Amino acid sequence: MSAERNVIRPGATIGVLGGGQLGRMLALAGRASGYRFITLDPTEDSPCSQVCDRQILAGYDDVDGAMDLAQASDVITYEFENVDAQVAAILEDQSYVPQGSQLLRITQNRIDEKLTLESFDIPVAPFRIIANADEAERAIEQLGLPAVMKTATGGYDGKGQAVIRKAGEAAQAYQELQKSGADIIIEKFVPFVKEVSVIAARSVSGEVATFPVSENVHRENILHLSIVPARISDETAQKAEVVARTIAEKLDVRGLIAVEMFVTEDGGIIVNELAPRPHNSGHYTMDACVTSQFEQHIRAICDLPLGATRLLTPVVMVNILGEHLAPILDKIDTFPATAKLHLYGKQDSKPKRKMGHINVLADSVEEALTIIEQMKIWE
Repeated sequence: MSAERNVIRPGATIGVLGGGQLGRMLALAGRASGYRFITLDPTEDSPCSQVCDRQILAGYDDVDGAMDLAQASDVITYEFENVDAQVAAILEDQSYVPQGSQLLRITQNRIDEKLTLESFDIPVAPFRIIANADEAERAIEQLGLPAVMKTATGGYDGKGQAVIRKAGEAAQAYQELQKSGADIIIEKFVPFVKEVSVIAARSVSGEVATFPVSENVHRENILHLSIVPARISDETAQKAEVVARTIAEKLDVRGLIAVEMFVTEDGGIIVNELAPRPHNSGHYTMDACVTSQFEQHIRAICDLPLGATRLLTPVVMVNILGEHLAPILDKIDTFPATAKLHLYGKQDSKPKRKMGHINVLADSVEEALTIIEQMKIWE
């Protein structure tokens, strides 16, 4: 570690809180540069552990396991934001965690996240914090219909939320969501024309870089396609990149932050959610950019110069869920030469579970979309 920049050089050991596919792809990217990896995860033979030097089999709230990780690592990162923030804070004190625990606390809670973004003058959907069914009904009267009710913590891929379309549905939705024990918010539905995201990287020394805007298509609240270049105006794309850069700087991000946004009819940008880590909508960078999001995260937390983020080719990323895996394996010998398959090494294939993705490279996104359609897997 150099005194000038706190550089973590190849050969060092990177500890990863979490053992899922994001950790796996981080480790694969980092190993190419000579780093060693150790992961902490409660699941034996987790996707990340399969490509690491060692796995600590422990829960995310296991302080002893976390201390073992600290002792074995030169630098620690996390691969998803629902790790225990208290453990992250302990590691911050006992080891080197460039991302810190404060960013975790903010992004783990939708209320804190939205209040923080508002303090930066970043546009978010109007929302209300509710504590009972009566407040839920009043919030609907104020915000109008449709609206989206969400748990403040714990939700992902559409879990922990309900769309309210009719008067009277709010109370029932509240009764269901409050069973989680989390605080509840209601957001005004944003009439968007596109969903987009930008992955921003910020190094320990403060260098910032953004990846090209991804246009995202969801099915049943799970990301289905990421289309790059996004089919939006250059002006809107520039707005989205400026918003992501601003958030990375204001939050003192060290590593990656994914900023999910809505594009409105007039080309405006409204931030939906943040993720302080590599993101599903950034998987296209693995095959279509000079530097992948995973290599960039390693560079950022190790305080190496950030890599170039230039797009080399149009690309469409399509997610492989559990129900797609068997058809993928059956048809793998018929894939076009520009389809790049990435599987995550998960043992159990279940419907709606993310098992991998394919990056389809082409001369245009329209051609890539046609190739995906012709594969007849995602029908």
